Amino acid sequence: MNLKIESQIREYEVRLYAAMSASDVAELDRLIADDLLFVGPTGELATKAVDLDLHRTGGTQFHEFVPKELEIRVWSEDFALASAQIFLSGTYLGNAFAGDYRYIRVWRRDKSGLQIVGGSVSAIV
Repeated sequence: MNLKIESQIREYEVRLYAAMSASDVAELDRLIADDLLFVGPTGELATKAVDLDLHRTGGTQFHEFVPKELEIRVWSEDFALASAQIFLSGTYLGNAFAGDYRYIRVWRRDKSGLQIVGGSVSAIV
C-alpha cells in the first residue's frame, strides 16, 4: 500500500512543479489545502491565500525549475512527507534569485484528495 501512496505523491509533485513553473493558480488552488502553513526562504510564514496571490500578481516568477531529487516518507494512508531538491531561478517580489533549494512538504489526504498542508523551503548553500 505504501508504494501506491508514494507513487501518487510523486505524480502530485510533478503536477505541483508544472503549476509552480507556470503560475497556474487554478491547479495550485487544487493542490494546496486551505489551512496551509508554509515557511519561506527568509523565515516568513505564508498561507494559501498569500501563495496564490504571489503567483496571480507575478510576485513569484520562475524562469528555471529543475527538479534534482525527491524523497518521500509515507506515514499513513492519509499523510506523507516529501523532500525535494530543485534548482530554481526567477524573481521573488522583484528580487532575482538562482540556486539549489530544498523543499519539505506535508501531503494530507482528505475528502478533497491529496493536498499540501505544510512545508518550508531553504536555500542550499
